[in-house]
Amino acid sequence: MPTKPLDLWPTTDVVRAMFDGQLAAAASVKSQIEPIAGAAEEAAERLQHPAGRLVYVGAGTSGRLAVLDGAELTPTFGWSPDRIVYGIAGGLAALSRSIENAEDDEDSGRELARSAALNANDVVIGVSASGTTPFTVAAVSEASTLGALTIALASNAGTPLLVAASHPILLDTGDELLSGSTRMKAGTAQKIVLGMLSTAIMLRLGRVHDRLMVDMRVSNRKLRTRAIGIVAQISGADPRAAEAALELTENNIKLATLVAMGMTVEQGARMLADTGNNLRAAITRLGQA
Repeated sequence: MPTKPLDLWPTTDVVRAMFDGQLAAAASVKSQIEPIAGAAEEAAERLQHPAGRLVYVGAGTSGRLAVLDGAELTPTFGWSPDRIVYGIAGGLAALSRSIENAEDDEDSGRELARSAALNANDVVIGVSASGTTPFTVAAVSEASTLGALTIALASNAGTPLLVAASHPILLDTGDELLSGSTRMKAGTAQKIVLGMLSTAIMLRLGRVHDRLMVDMRVSNRKLRTRAIGIVAQISGADPRAAEAALELTENNIKLATLVAMGMTVEQGARMLADTGNNLRAAITRLGQA
């Protein structure tokens, strides 16, 4: 690596160093696999309650990455947008522009938790590279006081955010190539963990069958084709029968799968209701009927 000032490096060397930093950021996640899994399992237990919500809290880059993760849950897993709360310093306007001093507003962080009426059915994910962001620390601390399950991602050990959370996840990404720019290594590690965490939660909630997204929202032709394939694969029906089942069930993949396996819409709906909307449990019960 060149020893001269970064702005005097050849561009190829700069890009290579950034790439190496991204690999190091990904590697930092490995030591946290067990804490991530533990957090996902307890979060899924809380979110079994029909009123349970996922709450994302952060400021700046961390807040934007948190919102990005939450926004994917509805189309991918059919998670109701009514069960997602975004607690971003400066409000949603901060997603596209910097809101000065918003991250220092502890009162706003505490008010976020109170106004959302957080409780024991809710899961709060606080994200901060430094682990000291006042808004995020205050929101997570207040959420814990209100009984919510709290998960924290930070890149510095022993920081207030990690101390405040039920499930601290330390991402030791080290110094940034561009000093203070947490959108690089720290941001990459945060993105990886957020995706792993939310996917594991949804899997434990029965929204994944094997490797298939069985609660996916069917909102366009591409997804319609994918849904037909999912129903056909699980049920063993041919694609035409799978498509017909989707028509009957208004694109409900789980219900369509049971219909394609020989149940009526009413029977399938009852079976899913009796098994907590868990397709695997429903299929198992169908096989025993």
